[in-house]
Amino acid sequence: MKIILAYSGGLDTSVILRWLKESASGGQAEIIAFCADIGQEEELEGLKAKALETGASKCIIEDLREEFAGDFIFPMFQAGAIYEGQYLLGTSIARPLIAKRMVEIARAENADAIAHGATGKGNDQVRFELAAAALAPELRVIAPWREERFRKQFPGRSEMIGFAKANGIPVEARVEKPYSMDRNLLHISYESGALEDPWFDASSPEMRAMYKLSVPPEDAPNEPEYVEMEFHRGNCVAVKGKSLSPLEVVQTLNKLGGKHGIGRVDIVENRFVGMKSRGVYETPGGAILHFAHRQIETLTMDREVMHLRDSLIPKYAELVYNGFWFSPEREALQALITETQRDVSGLVRLKLYKGNLIVAGRKSSKSLYDAKVATMEGERSAFDQSDATGFIRLNALRLKLRTLLDQSG
Repeated sequence: MKIILAYSGGLDTSVILRWLKESASGGQAEIIAFCADIGQEEELEGLKAKALETGASKCIIEDLREEFAGDFIFPMFQAGAIYEGQYLLGTSIARPLIAKRMVEIARAENADAIAHGATGKGNDQVRFELAAAALAPELRVIAPWREERFRKQFPGRSEMIGFAKANGIPVEARVEKPYSMDRNLLHISYESGALEDPWFDASSPEMRAMYKLSVPPEDAPNEPEYVEMEFHRGNCVAVKGKSLSPLEVVQTLNKLGGKHGIGRVDIVENRFVGMKSRGVYETPGGAILHFAHRQIETLTMDREVMHLRDSLIPKYAELVYNGFWFSPEREALQALITETQRDVSGLVRLKLYKGNLIVAGRKSSKSLYDAKVATMEGERSAFDQSDATGFIRLNALRLKLRTLLDQSG
């Protein structure tokens, strides 16, 4: 039996790699470790040697950052997607790409199954497996954390650490850990440990060392920084006058946002599996991109098109969060969104200051804003205010009739 394992090199997936090798298919399983480079940075150091030492027959590490930015992050930001009004979906949007590549590798390697280390309490198990079901329904998916024999053997971290030490698995882990972290190009998420108490202040001095992408807003520069962003058909194509690829856009905005303490979010969210969970997120570049995109839309999008698209934001965000990226409904929504972005082109100027995003200007050759119509100077206006009388009278008709009916009854 040949299994493609989503591998990070951490305690969980290292233990799972060895456990699968020893327990699957009567101890005859071949495990190929796969790690998608989607912006984990230093977490990838020494990963291949660690996987092979742990028992993998092969370790495949692929740089998917450009694909991640261009084919997943950018389309999602065109949709204006934000889950429950706060979460920019940094973890959610990464999972379908990882699953897609795992399926492709499984087919190329003639593998029988794919496996992941997501727990039975989280959202990631759903995201991985729904993506796999959509792309390769014939593939078996192995989820050790949902197997009773695995949970009995590893009821806690201490047992996993003991197993790793006994089997010479090279992992750095401590029984006590104040939080867990997941990083990619778009964000870093923090959860568990001390953060499981929603009253605990994640911005307190003792938690300063947790954050990797941004400074606290109070420690950001005392002078604001201006940044100009160019959009074409709803995608940012240049920052500060320099043309950039999608990957370079996100990387550049991450540095700018992090410098000014932008993009920190602390939320209690509703997981798809039914429970509430508390998460802390750093999304400096994503926060800037989301805000700037909205600003150019206000200038260039037709009112009814904007309102239609906005009405779909909760649904679109929910589809991404719940793992339905490769669903026909998400693809249908994406086609509509692509059409809404046809004229979303132009320049946005922002002011970054101590955690704040402040619009400092926007312009576009596709602008629907007409100063001659909007001006409050009566003699210069191309809008005849007298026309509003009939407009109001017609819209008020049903309200008047309802009240008169109530009064007569």
